[in-house]
This record gives sequence, structure tokens and C-alpha cells, in this order.
Amino acid sequence: MKKIGRFLMAAVFIGFSAYAASAKEKLPVVYILATGGTIAGSAASSTQVTGYEAGALGVQTLIDAVPAITELADVKGEQICNVGSPNVTTENWLTIAKRCNEVLKDKDVSGVVVTHGTDTLEETAYFLHLTVRSEKPVIVIGAMRPATAISADGPMNLLNAVKLASSPKGVGKGVMITMNDTIVSARDVVKTNTTNCDTFKAPEIGCMGYFTSGEPYFYSVSTRKSTSASEFDVSKLTTLPKVEIVYSYIDADPAIIDYCASIGVKGIVTAGSGMGSLSKPQKAACEEIQKKGVVTVRSTRVQNGQVVKAAGSKPDGYVYADNLNPQKARILLQLALTKTSDPAKIQQYFNEY
Repeated sequence: MKKIGRFLMAAVFIGFSAYAASAKEKLPVVYILATGGTIAGSAASSTQVTGYEAGALGVQTLIDAVPAITELADVKGEQICNVGSPNVTTENWLTIAKRCNEVLKDKDVSGVVVTHGTDTLEETAYFLHLTVRSEKPVIVIGAMRPATAISADGPMNLLNAVKLASSPKGVGKGVMITMNDTIVSARDVVKTNTTNCDTFKAPEIGCMGYFTSGEPYFYSVSTRKSTSASEFDVSKLTTLPKVEIVYSYIDADPAIIDYCASIGVKGIVTAGSGMGSLSKPQKAACEEIQKKGVVTVRSTRVQNGQVVKAAGSKPDGYVYADNLNPQKARILLQLALTKTSDPAKIQQYFNEY
């Protein structure tokens, strides 16, 4: 009888272990694509939050620091590149976008998290917003404090990102940023403070939702085209058309615009004053380069508000950026130029995306 009892206990234990293993296998699969940045930063002391080494820690170290994420998803980490965000390149963008599209084709993958430096995070996120061809959630996150700092914000940002990437609530909402318990669309997000953890916001449009007690709550979504509805395919691209940004200010030298045209740019975005205003010399320079086929988009250096063509005004050769800031207008123009150089068609893209 004792042998039978031991046998039954062993059978129950094996059965429970098999069930536990099976349950673990059924966890949603989430890929973490690491690119470096402050979230992987290391400093000499726990109180040092500037002057640290960004990207010092690998993706597995980030995962190991937040063991709770393995209860949410079957996490797979890839160090796709390791650069500080000011040094992110078009090549990095294309690599990240292509890898996102590749892994999201797998029916077992629920979503992707991209870890990134914060300085240009909004640009990479918007590029992915336009080029990832899937409804599955893609979450871009970073941190304002290095991983070695007291109260480092990276671990909680990573935990929330994996939760959102593995949740049905994240489906069909485009690329999102979730930092400091706030969820913001990649189209609308901007970095608003140089050092504060609560830096990523959508000052005019507002955030999409919040994390409360570890759960995402949504209140709004963007109505503009993105991800699965996007027309932009980067699968065969190795570079993007060259586009520069020209800032407007008192006594700005229009020769900068002429120079940009001379080095072969395909487009220029102007960061105008007010509602995209340009000085007379800058306008004249833009009109000259338009004759050479350089597409000119008018945006604004002002944080909020639209730049649109006045109702009833005559055609003037410009594309108007709506409420996209100059750096995001540049990205949309680069992608638009892969399809057309017709300003009218490009304006349509700016109206829709």
C-alpha cells in the first residue's frame, strides 16, 4: 500500500508539473528589442543621474532586473543595436522596423517592446507607427534615470510595457509609449522636460490612458492612419530620401535653404514661427528650391497648434504639416517621398496620417 501511495503521489506531482509547464507555455510571447539608452545606463553611484554611461547593460540584464515580467509573458530579448539616442540612424530605424514586422508575423507573438534612449524616442516611435504593418501592440519605452540610480524608472516602465504588449487592450491602437504610468500615442508624444521622469506627454491632444495598479486603462485613441492601415512599406528599403529641417528666427540666413538644395536634399521642413511663418528671404529661397523639385513642408517651432493652408487661398507650392512638429513632419515627408514627389499627394498623406 505504501508503494501504491508513493506512486500516486509521484503521479500527481508529475501531472501538476506538466500542467504548470503547459500553463507557462501558454503565456503570450513578447519580444523585447533593446537599442541601448538610459534605461540600460550605468553610473558610478546610485545618486548619479547625469553623466552616466548609456547602454552599458545588455537586454538580459534588463529582463533579469524585473522578474515579474516572466509571469506576464514568455519574454524573448534581443539586443538589436546599442546606441545612444542622439546617434540613432536611418539604418537603425529600418533594422528595428523590419525586425518588428518579422516577429509580429508569428501567430504566437502578442507584441513587441522596444527599449530606447529618450532624446529621440519620439522620432523612432513615430517612424515605427508609420512602418510596422501589424495591429499587434508595439510599445516604445525608455528611462530618465540610469538602471543603477535610486528609484530608477526603467524597471516599472518595462513591466508596464510588457503588460500592454501582451494585452488585448493594446491591439489596434498603433505604436504607443508607456512611461511614468502614462500611455501616449507615438504620433502625439513629445519629450517636454530634459530630466523629469514625467517628461513624455501629448500637451495638446492628451494621453491615451494610464496604468493603475498594473492595469492599462484607455480613454482615447488616435483617428489618424498608422501601422496596419499604413501605406508605407520599408521591407525592401536600405535608406530614406534625404530631408533636412530649417529653423526660422529673426535674421535667419536663407543661404541655409540654398545650401540644403545644393547637397541634394529631396525635401525640407521649415520650423517656422507662429503658424509656420517664414521671413520674406526664407520664403523666396523656398520658392526657388521648389522650382528644382525640392518639396517644402511648413511646420512650426511652437509646441502646440496646427499649421494649415488658409481657406480659399491660392496654391503656393507648400505642404502643410498640420499639428506634426518639425521632427515628425520630417519622418512623414521622408516616407512620403518613397512613393511620390507630388506636393498635392504628399499633402494628402499629411492630412491622413
